[in-house]
Amino acid sequence: MAVEFRLLGPVEARIDNRPVELGHARQRCVLAVLLIDANQWLSADRLLDRAWGERIPRGGRDTLYGYLSRLRRSLRLSDEAGIVRRDGGYVLTVDEDAVDLHRFRRLLAAARAADNDDDATALFKQALELWRGEPCAGLDTPWMLTMRAELDRQRWAAELDYADLRLRAGRHTDVLADLTSLNTTHPLDERLAGQFMLALYRSGRQADALDHYQRLRTRLADELGTDPGRPLQQMYQRILAADPVLATPSSETDRSPEVPRQLPAAPALFTGRVPELAELDRVLTAAPDGAVPRPQPDQAAAGTMVISAIGGVGGIGKTWLALVWAHRNVHRFPDGQLFVDLRGFSPTGRPTDLADALRGFLIALGVHPAGLPSDLDALAARYRGLVAGKRMLVVLDNAATADQVVPLLPGGTSCTVLVTSRARLPSLIDRCGARHLPLDILTRGEARELLATRLRGQRADVTSEVIDELTELCGRHPLALAITARHAATRPQIPLGEFVAELRDLGLEAFDHDIDPAASLPAVLSWSLRWLTDRQRTVFALLGPAPGPDIGLSAAACLTGLSPTETRKTLRVLEDHSLLDRHAGGRFAMHDLVRAYATSLAHDVAEPVRRAALDRVVDFHLHTAYTAERVLDPYRPPIRLDPPVPDAHPQSLPDRPAAWAWLDTHHPHLLAAQHTAAVHRRHHIVWRIAWTLCTFHRRRGRHHDDLAVWEVATEAADQLPDPAARILAHRLLGHAHAELDHHEQAILHLHEALGLAEQHHELTQQAHTHHALGWAWEQRGDDRKALEHARRALSLFRVVDSPVWEAVALNAVGWTAARLGEYDTAREHCQAALVLHRRYEDPDGEADALDSLGFVAHHTGHHQRAIGYYRQALTLYRDVGNTTEAADTLDNLGHPYTALGNHALAHAAWRRALELYREQGRDADAERVRQQLDVLTRTPVRSPGAAGVMRNSQCE
Repeated sequence: MAVEFRLLGPVEARIDNRPVELGHARQRCVLAVLLIDANQWLSADRLLDRAWGERIPRGGRDTLYGYLSRLRRSLRLSDEAGIVRRDGGYVLTVDEDAVDLHRFRRLLAAARAADNDDDATALFKQALELWRGEPCAGLDTPWMLTMRAELDRQRWAAELDYADLRLRAGRHTDVLADLTSLNTTHPLDERLAGQFMLALYRSGRQADALDHYQRLRTRLADELGTDPGRPLQQMYQRILAADPVLATPSSETDRSPEVPRQLPAAPALFTGRVPELAELDRVLTAAPDGAVPRPQPDQAAAGTMVISAIGGVGGIGKTWLALVWAHRNVHRFPDGQLFVDLRGFSPTGRPTDLADALRGFLIALGVHPAGLPSDLDALAARYRGLVAGKRMLVVLDNAATADQVVPLLPGGTSCTVLVTSRARLPSLIDRCGARHLPLDILTRGEARELLATRLRGQRADVTSEVIDELTELCGRHPLALAITARHAATRPQIPLGEFVAELRDLGLEAFDHDIDPAASLPAVLSWSLRWLTDRQRTVFALLGPAPGPDIGLSAAACLTGLSPTETRKTLRVLEDHSLLDRHAGGRFAMHDLVRAYATSLAHDVAEPVRRAALDRVVDFHLHTAYTAERVLDPYRPPIRLDPPVPDAHPQSLPDRPAAWAWLDTHHPHLLAAQHTAAVHRRHHIVWRIAWTLCTFHRRRGRHHDDLAVWEVATEAADQLPDPAARILAHRLLGHAHAELDHHEQAILHLHEALGLAEQHHELTQQAHTHHALGWAWEQRGDDRKALEHARRALSLFRVVDSPVWEAVALNAVGWTAARLGEYDTAREHCQAALVLHRRYEDPDGEADALDSLGFVAHHTGHHQRAIGYYRQALTLYRDVGNTTEAADTLDNLGHPYTALGNHALAHAAWRRALELYREQGRDADAERVRQQLDVLTRTPVRSPGAAGVMRNSQCE
């Protein structure tokens, strides 16, 4: 038996045209929910929510099951509809044409796609005749109220489109009565007012039409504080002027075909972007498979619509690039060029209405404004129909989302679309095959050319040096460069040097403008945040002051306090909005000016939140660096760390390669973390970070970095009541000075450390300080004093029973004795050190002892044996990553090779030593080895000028 359901009025059902008893309102509401989503599975929870809202009764599922059972019985006479239970939910199966709502929607779609107005008018009439009153009358759940409002909107749009069609057909007399009634219920609708005025005018009632406009204008001003929109104002002016177009109704509203030329002017002083322009050319002229160029250089690819999406941060020059390319290729698009600014990121924050954008396109394509439909889908369909088969360029500028772009895409395959957006528009790439073209900052050459081009002829003090400085201070960011050029060009009386100083002092603030937001870099960047959630904005702000030049996922999770999964999602959103760049190895970085902007926003984050975030990321770096240090030098006496703050999860580092890799990557972050800790007066963190970097700095030869961190660390330690921290800080600062031949400062700090250690009876600290003093005196050239402190350190290490450090001290005594020519004493002590280092499996200390024994062997004439010792030491140094000591051993190795006449191997050893010394910034050592190489090329070298030092790879 045939079944029919009615929702466009009170909920009703009929079987063979006889009414079906559907029960009370709540039961009818359950049926309406199922019918609205006919043939779609709905869970029981969703049914309860939609049919009851917040008033779900106790035992709601049982009540629901009862209603469904009764509805099934009511519909059992029909074999065309049924309620089926499936996977814990329900489906109402039915032919959708049996439901008036779905029939209404189908008829609307058919009307808007109709080939002629007569068919469309008939279809609209059928659709509107299905309405019997308020849809789902009497049902009042929140979901139903929302659905009813949407259905009313659809009906209203159909009523207006239906009226447009009848007006276009010249049936203004018939439609006037309907419009009069509609005006009563929708007195402020401007589109309806325009139709009503047109019908009045065509019915010979010009005065009534003008009077209606004035009354609406007054009411809008009184109730909404606004004026009528531009389309209605234009209608008023045309009626006032008795425009002949209005007086001649016609079903054909298209004017003679026009070729739209909507491109704005190209930027006058555009420079660079050669690879990007070439890539746009390549995409346009490529065959559908993206590989074979078309034979016609002025035609787009056949078989597919070409969509290129230019992406990048605000002010990077996306629109400039799009317009330059478009004007250079205008000959490829003989059927015209369309342009619209979608205002996805703009000062007003209000994106362009898509219906307005489509109306602008259609008018440009020759459609009369009076013939434009109101519904977005109808406008899009009309637009696609008009451009199908044409070779046109459509530039969609400043899009925020793919949803802004898709309705504006042409139909067919002959058009080319150029989209610019700060967002990556992933769904446009996925669904429509758009080619993403990321836009980065300018190259140095391009940035210099941009500045020089804009200032040339306007300034007399333009020099290459000043241009270079301004270029780098602007971060090669196009808008920053343009702002700087404007400042300089419009203030010729101010020397360019002052602009350089201003940029250094003010940073991002120098690119601000209080009056014109489009001329202010901070304002332009701020528009990128409007599409972000509060959480995403907070993460962006916190990334600004985060320590280091970039950030990885683990550190970012600590900074944000989010899970790694949520952190990754948030970083990806920022990346998609061009606020963050992802580099190899999972590193995320910001352009300097973007980071400066993010840092300025960090001050708006609540101080406890900001402080906690920085504490977490600093603790992450400290504790992970401590782990790395313990892996690299497990025999170094440990220090005590406080537990990390909550949600600061250190990274695990299982072995030496992992520790080296982490420290190589995160060294700049650790320096920045120490600075952050110092700013926030976390003194105990400051000196501990310096401690964790000790082995890394020594073995990598980063002596200037070591001095810098210990200068800050010592100042922090002096603020603490802990004497051990002060002793350690002064000792290691003294050591850092000694590394750089700052002899007076080295001895000063080492004696400060020794005095504190003696004052507090710290025997272990005294031992380490004597060891450091011995090395410092050796650096100063006083081997006797060096040996004195080395023997004192050995004695104290034996007292405190520290066998590993006893081995270090034995080698120090042996080495210093060897420098004094006491080779038997030296050999005895160094061999004893070697035995202990091997017993306790300390490869770095073992290498030190082998190097010392090589020195002794060489100076006692056993050159081949010396080579053996040195080569064993090199193998061990390389295994532990100690490039500092490896450089010295290579230097030493060259001498026995030279003594044996093997100049080729000596040259190879010294060449590698020279490379390492230069990498480590050890200029004096590098110069000495360079001279050795010069001499080697002329005469054999017999003198033992080896670059020996007391073996000091240990930090303590």
